[in-house]
Amino acid sequence: MTTVDEATTSVRTVTASIDGQAVTVPEGTTIYDAARQVGVDIPVLCHNERYDPVGVCRLCVVDTGGRAFAAACVRPCDDGMEVRTDTPEVERTRATLTELLISDQPPRAEDPKQTTTGDNLLLGLADGFGVARETTGLPCGSGRGKDSSNPVIAVDHDACILCDRCVRACDDIQGNDVIGRSGKGYATTISFDLNDPMGASSCVTCGECVQACPTGALTNKPINSIPIRPREELDAVDSVCPYCGVGCALTYYVDRDRGAIAFAEGRDQPGSQSRLCIKGRYGWDYAASPQRLTVPLIRREESYPKGALSADVRGDGDGGKSGGGKASGGKSGDGKRGKRGRDGRRKPGGLVDYDEVLPHFREATWDEALDLVARRLTEIHASGGPGAIAGFGSAKCSNEEAYLFQKLIRAGFGTNNVDHCTRLCHASSVAALFEGVGSGAVSTTYGDVANADVVIITGSNPTANHPVASSFFKQARRRGTKIIYVDPRASTVAEHADYHCQVKPGTDVAFYNAIMHEVIRLGLLDREFIAARVSNYDELARTVAEYPPERAAQITGVNAEEIREVARVWGEAGAGVIYWGMGISQHTTGTDNARCLIALCSITGNVGRPGTGLHPLRGQNNVQGASDAGLIPMFYPDYQGVDRDATRRRFEEAWGASLDPERGLTVTEIIGSVLRPDGVRGMYMLGENPFLSDPNINKVRKALSGLDFLVVQDIFLTETAEFADVILPASSYLEKEGSYTNTDRRVQLGRRVMDPPGQARVDWEIVQDIARRIGLDWSYASPSEVFDEMVALMPSYANLRHDNLGLSGKLYPNDDPEHSDGTVVLFDERFNTDDGLAHLVPAQWLPAKELPDTEYPLVLNTGRLLEHWHTGSMTRRSFALDTIAPSPEVYMHPKDAADRGLAHGERVRVRSRRGAIELTVRISHREQLGNCFIPFHFREAAANLLTIDAIDPYGKIPEFKFCAIQVEALGAARAEPGPAVGVGE
Repeated sequence: MTTVDEATTSVRTVTASIDGQAVTVPEGTTIYDAARQVGVDIPVLCHNERYDPVGVCRLCVVDTGGRAFAAACVRPCDDGMEVRTDTPEVERTRATLTELLISDQPPRAEDPKQTTTGDNLLLGLADGFGVARETTGLPCGSGRGKDSSNPVIAVDHDACILCDRCVRACDDIQGNDVIGRSGKGYATTISFDLNDPMGASSCVTCGECVQACPTGALTNKPINSIPIRPREELDAVDSVCPYCGVGCALTYYVDRDRGAIAFAEGRDQPGSQSRLCIKGRYGWDYAASPQRLTVPLIRREESYPKGALSADVRGDGDGGKSGGGKASGGKSGDGKRGKRGRDGRRKPGGLVDYDEVLPHFREATWDEALDLVARRLTEIHASGGPGAIAGFGSAKCSNEEAYLFQKLIRAGFGTNNVDHCTRLCHASSVAALFEGVGSGAVSTTYGDVANADVVIITGSNPTANHPVASSFFKQARRRGTKIIYVDPRASTVAEHADYHCQVKPGTDVAFYNAIMHEVIRLGLLDREFIAARVSNYDELARTVAEYPPERAAQITGVNAEEIREVARVWGEAGAGVIYWGMGISQHTTGTDNARCLIALCSITGNVGRPGTGLHPLRGQNNVQGASDAGLIPMFYPDYQGVDRDATRRRFEEAWGASLDPERGLTVTEIIGSVLRPDGVRGMYMLGENPFLSDPNINKVRKALSGLDFLVVQDIFLTETAEFADVILPASSYLEKEGSYTNTDRRVQLGRRVMDPPGQARVDWEIVQDIARRIGLDWSYASPSEVFDEMVALMPSYANLRHDNLGLSGKLYPNDDPEHSDGTVVLFDERFNTDDGLAHLVPAQWLPAKELPDTEYPLVLNTGRLLEHWHTGSMTRRSFALDTIAPSPEVYMHPKDAADRGLAHGERVRVRSRRGAIELTVRISHREQLGNCFIPFHFREAAANLLTIDAIDPYGKIPEFKFCAIQVEALGAARAEPGPAVGVGE
């Protein structure tokens, strides 16, 4: 035994001999891992480097000189140990074990894995040992059954060898704890929950178990009848998931003969580490929908004056899911209209009715459509000035497309009226971060949770909204990191938390002020950090002194002793990170909420070191990148203020245009501006659907109807497109090249998987064609050329190029992307503020703008489901996602439902001062008494018909998380919605 000193760490090592080769390894290293270091391959079935070893299959047995063979995957090396891995006796034992396992397997020609991906590991070992089910003399057992209850995963218990790889994948990697074993002896099988069918269990269909399974026990089912074939017969395209901000790396396997994706798998990357959720693994088929827009469309003259075209969007229908009709360009829909009820109205569903809307448009050539767009926007600009034009970009588009779109609006029309959906998610977080630390990006990664002693997860449900990031949170907790979960809902995160502080909605400022009050009282401050790197601490201390735990308990509903305990745990931790979501930002006090989180990290020194920092979990796949690229009204690319003279002159020189010195209007302000005679008159919307995503839909409907000209560029006919004068068929994420920046600041390449359908075109080319038509001299030949121009204007992205991003992308800032993954932890020495200090801004608790009363006694919270995304235009066209979560529900506390005589599954009406919707009740123990939750994906029960359009004064973000409602049986008397309280037009 020897000791090796590496810096300050002392590592004990052992030396063993493996097949005659000496190897020195750290003490505790398994024989299997040591053998790999010297190039010795030991066969395994149950083992995978990603999981903790269990040694159940015994295929990896080796001869260590003991009385019995040892399982190499679990047996550690001893000093002086001599190991033989391939003696005749060892090989014979492995062959016998393989024969015993293969005897119960389905015939090779019927094996679920071998007949699809063709990579059954057990069959591969059997071939190597010269054994086969067809030639063995052992009896074949069968009859343990199959389970086809999950729409995309097939279970064949007869093909299962009980290796427990699926159990460990579910537990150790995803942290879902769904899979176990049931039965005894030969009848033992893997099971889901309490031996439920997989489709009826708590399984979240992440597919991690399928990726883990070495046999045909767990396999993917074909989606949309595209057969799953061996990888070598398909075209592998390495890309990035198009859904949330986690930005998981994946590989699409494409059947070129059928022009479709066969299946997808996670691939290695420093962030996601081969993990996927249900959307990444199974939610890609939306791009192949027959309802894709394929030719430009122009509104017919007889369809003016403008307004909503469908009964659903007009507000005089129940909503419906019509797959009927033809998507423009001759592609048929699914061949059926939504079913009608006895009253002649469609039953609930969820897609725009193409049959009802498309007759109001005619097909056009690209030249005709683009000429009309350029002419009308130019005319409006000439008559109304720059302020009459506005653009909504998209966080679903690439960095390059976001950059070109904002450049078009600014350089082409002379206005900063350009924004995107960041205004609806983390605008208040960005406002507070810029004010406090001088940067709107996260200061550390989601994976840095592994280095934290404690984390606060607040205003977020990452198991639904950022599932892969949440898997790292759950892993960290199993390894000893304490989780403090602060949220009004008892989501599944609460089940993994050490503390769940179930605050009342809208009371975050009071809660965090009380935490800081206790941190200060207990002396758990980092006084050295405060003295050297923080400003305005004294004012903060005076403010939080007004919030002792007893007062905060009255406001928040959290017990005062629990507040004290949480403050102590946070204050005593050596390293802590705060992760937050839209439960913090989507309030009229969203900026104040984020200010409190910045202050809490700063006064305890939890910034700038591994395992510390501030991380607003980004919603869309490229909301970070779109914001970085300048798709916001107050900043040029890289958050350089439009109202700073030197900055503006720099961009004027780079772009060769005169630029507006005033900040532009935000998403919510633009909608309000349209309702004024001197406001916005012409709009260009790229990939946004504000009719469903913005608050107070009645107000949005009126605004969209009032525009003089609207061009919508999208892949489907959206609700917003019903108000368009011109509709341009765009490309989906899967049909173009470009870079995307995830929540970690990781810039990655999305690669073209297939071509756009029909005449649809990639978005950056469409934007460039419009730019040329209004007089801009643009001649970009590729997205990489656009990226190079961006980087030259964005110091944070310095040194990055498409050709050095590689397969796993790079974090920014990055001094040497050729050799480094980039900077994980920011602010190790100074903040990005002008003086290098963190600027603390104290906040007083304020109540929400609209409070419950006797007529509207409940509080509504809105958000996302695991299976769906934003307005549902993608996910509701995905077979797996729409099958698992097909319809809207209102989640209610059991007592709230009982008080109203409502039963689980009953149809109800939910109404606010702005409107009413009808949907189904779901009795939920995750809700607080007096609170309801409605996902906003469902157009037939659009939650934003109910929400209030009051906004945060700094981030200009709407209060999606709090408004007053009533829930009642459909037979109850309907009251007409009254005027909104505390809301101005």
